[in-house]
Amino acid sequence: MDQTRLRTLPSPEQIQQLPHFENLPRAQIMLIQTLEQCLEVEAELKTAAVLGFDSESKPTFNVGEVSTGPHLIQLATLEKAYLFQVNADIWQFLQPIFANRDQIKVGFGLKNDTHLFRKKGMQLNSVIELSKCFGSFGFKSPLGLKNAMALLFHVNFPKSKSISTSNWARQSLSEAQIAYAAADAYAPVLVFEELGRLGLLPDHIPNSSLKLRIRPSKTKPATDA
Repeated sequence: MDQTRLRTLPSPEQIQQLPHFENLPRAQIMLIQTLEQCLEVEAELKTAAVLGFDSESKPTFNVGEVSTGPHLIQLATLEKAYLFQVNADIWQFLQPIFANRDQIKVGFGLKNDTHLFRKKGMQLNSVIELSKCFGSFGFKSPLGLKNAMALLFHVNFPKSKSISTSNWARQSLSEAQIAYAAADAYAPVLVFEELGRLGLLPDHIPNSSLKLRIRPSKTKPATDA
């Protein structure tokens, strides 16, 4: 890879012209609403070394209104995304995963997510904010997911404001919401793996039990569609 390109962020206009990011196929995105569904994927989740992480909450529009979220919690591996529609059973099921120090959870813009989690008593360990991992590229300010994907993979990662501000507390999520939520957890795993392949992960990231599946011949997550 041209190291010079890694220090040159495409402009917003250039990003719009890039190939679109290729999300996980719908068959590899699991919408989880019950404890029984949680138990079906428990082994998969607890053996993953790295999980992409994000959450969504029903937006608040009135002054002084307090968020009741998170309403959706997204976790992802390189092969699958798990979208948890939060209830008491699911919240309890996820607690040991987020508390596990040997299992890394990675994402972008997690400040508000972690604030909501801690307000509800969720212990968070080994959660990595990837937006701050681009100092080696010469960027002094945090880099958002869209820009990180453009920089590393030369793809356009779409971010729809209408979907991001939609009602995430609804029982029946739309296909657009499902795809959006899965991508926000899946893409950070790709970023984390690529930073590792380039040898640019920060020294503070815990790696005592980390076994990354680095794939140098991996094709870029892009499509000409």
